[in-house]
Amino acid sequence: QVQLVESGGGLVQAGGSLSLSCAASGSTFSSYAMGWFRQAPGKERESVARISWRGASTYYADSVKGRFTISRDNSKNTVYLQMNSLKPEDTAVYYCAANRRSSAAVGTPELYEYWGQGTQVTVSS
Repeated sequence: QVQLVESGGGLVQAGGSLSLSCAASGSTFSSYAMGWFRQAPGKERESVARISWRGASTYYADSVKGRFTISRDNSKNTVYLQMNSLKPEDTAVYYCAANRRSSAAVGTPELYEYWGQGTQVTVSS
């Protein structure tokens, strides 16, 4: 069992930056692939970025490549998402999720076992 708590969301102007954190507890964090997902109103939940259990591999949605960076610190049981050059279309609730059943290369939300409560990111134009 893994408990995940996101923090760092908020309101920012287009072109600005935000940093999200996701603190994990309850199980061996380093054995889980981790992902950041987002869901905008009326849209399906989509993968934003994912990172392998040791952090050696990262994967990004095309829409955020070059702007977002995912990282993790297994000594702190935390995964991060640095978001730069934010756009209004990045507005969504952002969730972190943990997956021990498949590789971080897989971005299907249904394969992620544990989820945080989400944090709102709003980008104004």
